This record gives sequence, structure tokens and C-alpha cells, in this order.
Amino acid sequence: MPKDSDKPGGGEDRTDSSEQSHSKRVRRGTPSPHRGSTPQSSPPRFVSVEELMETAKGVTNMALAHEIVVNNDFQVKPSEPAEGSLEKRVKEIMHKAFWDVLEAQLSENPPSYNHAIKLLAEIKETLLSFLLPGHGRLRGRIEEVLDLSLIQQQAENGALDISKVVEFVIGMMGSLCAPSRDEEIRKLREITDLVPLLKAIFPVMDKMKLDMANFAVSSIRPHLLQQSVEYERKKFQEFVEKQPNALDFTEKWLQDSAKCVLHEDQAGGAGSLPTPLAVHNHAYLRLLKWNHASDPFPETLLMDQVRFQEMQQDLEQLVLVASVLLIVYNTTGEAISGLPGLMDRLKRTIGVLLTETHMPSFSADEALATIGERMCVELSGCLSEHGFSPFSTNRQSILKGQISAVTLPDNAIRRLIGSRIQTYLLAFLESSHRSAPTLPGGLAPVSKELEEIAMKFGRLVHFNKLVYSPFYQKILQEIVQEGESHDT
Repeated sequence: MPKDSDKPGGGEDRTDSSEQSHSKRVRRGTPSPHRGSTPQSSPPRFVSVEELMETAKGVTNMALAHEIVVNNDFQVKPSEPAEGSLEKRVKEIMHKAFWDVLEAQLSENPPSYNHAIKLLAEIKETLLSFLLPGHGRLRGRIEEVLDLSLIQQQAENGALDISKVVEFVIGMMGSLCAPSRDEEIRKLREITDLVPLLKAIFPVMDKMKLDMANFAVSSIRPHLLQQSVEYERKKFQEFVEKQPNALDFTEKWLQDSAKCVLHEDQAGGAGSLPTPLAVHNHAYLRLLKWNHASDPFPETLLMDQVRFQEMQQDLEQLVLVASVLLIVYNTTGEAISGLPGLMDRLKRTIGVLLTETHMPSFSADEALATIGERMCVELSGCLSEHGFSPFSTNRQSILKGQISAVTLPDNAIRRLIGSRIQTYLLAFLESSHRSAPTLPGGLAPVSKELEEIAMKFGRLVHFNKLVYSPFYQKILQEIVQEGESHDT
């Protein structure tokens, strides 16, 4: 079969390397690939396993290494030709021609196994790539059953039972695959015709390669972390040496942040100057309210600007969702408090209507007006269903008005929710991720989404501090010293 770009696996610790291990222990030791439903901070990159392993060896691709370290949802995905493209059509024609020839050869009397043996050679190579160096017994078994010289001799002498060989292949795949592939292996066992069976084996093997690669991602992440820190710091230092003003925007970002913290502390009655750490943490929070259209982003964070922008958009949507729900429950009173499933239903409805919040065509006024209407319909039905007093026209008008007012810049509820989210994220940074901080009031309905964003935010901040700490320390020390001189 014409080979697509193979992605052979490496030496990840997927199995028990003991020589006495039964093959089923191999499968138990192979973790299923992560398939969380959490939103990703950025779209998955399409990369080959070769590129991944090259990155692990020497961090030769800084952007890929950075992506793996900071994006916990990073996954290797198959790269497929675009639908309707010339490449896809050529690929389909070549594959069809190959399988047609194979079927014709196997239908001859006696059968010709030339193409089938080529497939078995490819299958053997793939199975061996799944093994660790310690899997001597499994390796020996594969070499024994898929001995291509012996298979060729058997084919020439009319003694080849290819069905048994293929049965062995499927059994070995079942032993080596992740549990998430068990159903696909079961379906392979149900195929009785040889050509369709061989044709179905290769897509499953390709998925097994991806499973290995994605497990490798999680395995090499700690190894890449230190290398990426050193490599990115070195490259940035070289850049700074060539460009003396390379930190201008970073300095302004930290200086403005120090002024903001000092102003807030003075407004709160604090007499002491803010610490460098407090200034630094507040500076990262300011990136979640950044004007990307007009304010230059700090040079030390340019590689992550898109990620911060995505988190900012997600947080702005969470603020709207939490604000609307707080208004709904405050307006309706205890009648709906604690009703099972209602909060989730209202939250889903609001979320759907705010999906396109950051699209150019989105109108916040129209969306919130629609949300007000939908909330009134949901609440009227719910109150009636549970035997409460009807949701009067007057109360509906009040609810719609309060929901529509959320779009106003100085809306008290929106500002309150936004402030509490900032407080939570700051507490998350200050806790150094050791434990989740106490959730402020009004944020319980969006706690899951907020915690996911906090984790992404924390990973980015942690890695950024590791890489650029020497540069930040110098700037922050100068800021603090300047503040002390003014204070005296």
C-alpha cells in the first residue's frame, strides 16, 4: 500500500518492561489519550511524530517546544489533505488502484501474494515500533510469526495461511493498543473478507501511532520544560544584546502596573510600597484586560499574546454569564433557589446566545435582549411547573431591563463580577497553584470554567517567570528603588 507519512513511535514508557510480563500487561500499562471536553487555549497543532521527537532531543523548534510546555491540551493530529484538493484525489486514486491490484492477485488461482507480503512488511515495521527495548519476548514473537523470508517461501510453495498471520496481527494490536481502541479491534475481528480486513487494519494502526505520540507529549513535557526555559532565555538574551531597546514595552508594562498597585493600595489605606512580587502578579492580571488594538504587548510575552487574548475573551464571556445568572436569581427570589437542573439549563441557554461574543457581527444589546426574553420564558414555565405564583409582567420587565443594562460600562453587577474574578485569579497566582483559592460569591455557576482558565493562566505565568526572571528582576528592582526614593 502506498505509505502516507509514517509516524513511528519512540521509547515512551507505555508498558511494563519486565521480560516475564504477559502481553495483556502491555495494554494495561498503556494510558488512554486524554480527551477532555475543556476548551483549548489554542487550536491543536498538526505535527508529525518525527518533528515532536526532534524537538525533545534538542529543542530545535522553539515554538513547538513552547506549545507543548504551556498548552496542556496539546495533541498530535493527523495531517489530511484538504477536501477536494488535487493531493486528496491523487491519494484516493493511488490507494484504490493498490487495493484493486491486491484483490485481483488474491483472486488468482493460485493466489499471488506479492502485494500482501508488502503490506505484512509494513505491518511488521509498525508493530515493532510500538515496543520498548525491554520487550524482547514480544519482539521475538513478532519476528517469528512475521518472518518475511519464511512467508515468501510459504507463498511460493502454496503453503501460506495468510488468514492466520492476519489473526496474529490483530491479536498483537489488541495487546499493544490503548483501551480506547478496544472497540475498533473488536470490529476488526468481525471482518471475514481478507482485503477489507487488511484495508481496515491500517487506519487503526495510524490511530495507535497517534496514541503513542500523544502519550509521548505528556512524557517529554518535564524534559522539555527545563530545556525550553534555558533555550528561550538564551535566544532572548541574544536579541536584547543586539537591540538595546528590546525591553521598552516590558518596562512600560511593569511601570504602569506598579502605579496601578500603588494607587489601589493608597486608596485602601495601605502605607507601605508594593513588593516586586505583588507588582509582577498584578502586571499579569492587566494582560487579561489588555487593549490589543492600541497598546503594544510586552516583548517577553509576544509568543503567548494570542493565548492571553483568548483567555481575555473567555473571561469577558464568563463575566456576562455570571452577571445574568446573579440578576436572575436575585430578581426571582427564593422560589427558584435550589431547583435541580435549573441553573445549568439557564447557563447553557445564556452560553449559546453569547457564543459569538467576539465576532465583528455580534451585538451585545441584541444578544442580552434575547437572553432577557428567554430567561422570562424559562422562569415562567419553571414557576408554573412547581406551583409558584406566576412571573408577573412587571417582574419580567424589571428582569429584562436589568439584563440589558449589563452592557453598560459602569454597570454595578458586571463590575462586581469582574472584580471578583480578578480577585480569584490573583489569589490563584499568590497560592503558587498549591491549592485552589476560595471562590468569591456569585461565581459558583461558572466555577468549573473559571478554574480551567485559572490553570491555563497559571501555567503561562509560571513558565514566563521561569524564562524571563533575570530580566524582570532587574526592572522590578529599579521600579521599587525609584518608589523608595520618591517616598523618602
